[in-house]
Amino acid sequence: MLISTLPAWPGSFECKTRLASLSTAWCRLIAVLAITALLAACGSTPPVGVGEYRVVRGDTLTKIAQKHGQSVSSLKRLNKLKDVDHIRVGQILKVRGGTAQGAYAAPPPVTGPSIAAPRSINLIWPAEGRSHRGTSASNSQAVYIAGVAGTPIKAAASGKVVYAGNGLRGYGNMLIVNHDSNFLSVYAHNKDLLVKEGEQVRQGQTIATMGNTESNRVQLYFELRYNGKAVDAMRYLPKK
Repeated sequence: MLISTLPAWPGSFECKTRLASLSTAWCRLIAVLAITALLAACGSTPPVGVGEYRVVRGDTLTKIAQKHGQSVSSLKRLNKLKDVDHIRVGQILKVRGGTAQGAYAAPPPVTGPSIAAPRSINLIWPAEGRSHRGTSASNSQAVYIAGVAGTPIKAAASGKVVYAGNGLRGYGNMLIVNHDSNFLSVYAHNKDLLVKEGEQVRQGQTIATMGNTESNRVQLYFELRYNGKAVDAMRYLPKK
């Protein structure tokens, strides 16, 4: 009598069906958790510190050195690298200047005499006004153009804006434009910056307005660099 009151044991087919459903549910749960963990890992990449750079796809030591206004040899020494062709995506490198992650950092000021680049670039004057060379050893490579506040500052050549900010003391609001794999131009002491990092600009396009940020007079500080080293900008600007 007691036996007859017990529930019937499920048949073999029903048991298999339940086990299969349970297994499928667990597989789906595990897959969801794995994808969630992967997305969390991708979205939680820690930022690099000051003086560091995280390698991104397409980077080379030459490109990274140019981004930070230093030579490939100095970058190799700083990171104790033996093979210039062996860097990996995600690798953290020590660099000069401030923090940068897949972006250009403001180059440090250059001291010493100007050098001549081994090739030329076609430039236009970036602003109207009275111009003169720098007179000290630390800025003899630069050109100062004095004018009125708000005077348009134009791109000396077409290129891509790789820095826009005021993170380097003494330069105020500054722009850096990368013209190709070798030349950079620097525009400092601006009042307003009219373009952002990553923008493509054409030669003659107004990119800023003249000002006196971190300067005792209204002027543009213009500098030209080749492979990260300052060159005599006057040599490449057209005669007035």
